Amino acid sequence: MATSAVPAAIDALLSLLGDAPGLSTVRVVDGPPGPNFTQKDLLYVGYAPGSDMAAEMQQRFASAGARRRDEDASLSCYIESRRGDTNIRDRRRHVFEILAVVETALRATNEDPTAPNLGGAVLWSDLTAGSLMQAQTESGALAGLAFTVHFRARI
Repeated sequence: MATSAVPAAIDALLSLLGDAPGLSTVRVVDGPPGPNFTQKDLLYVGYAPGSDMAAEMQQRFASAGARRRDEDASLSCYIESRRGDTNIRDRRRHVFEILAVVETALRATNEDPTAPNLGGAVLWSDLTAGSLMQAQTESGALAGLAFTVHFRARI
């Protein structure tokens, strides 16, 4: 019996985003950045700048008898876009375009009514919060968007 759904949820989210239409030019990264990334668009799962926290979870008994537990967890994620120019407007718009693909992948549809359950790893998941960061760096305009994917699981 698993003590947490967090590892399976992260794996499932990475798989879902790796296969998502619209993210073919975005590098989906598991965890914090490594050295020398030259990719212009990055999507991190289990990382947000300024924090070492990949996920946060809370559990409680699901019912009398203490046989099952409900788990609520939040996964830290981050989108970054750069091109080497000074056009911050385009970078800002682009990180929100990438976020829209993520949100769509987590949304149930008539064709895929179970999409929010991350392949059965959780009961449901959704995108819940975000923070935009913009900067002009030595290598040009940069936009970053930290966001949270929340889920509930029964373990």
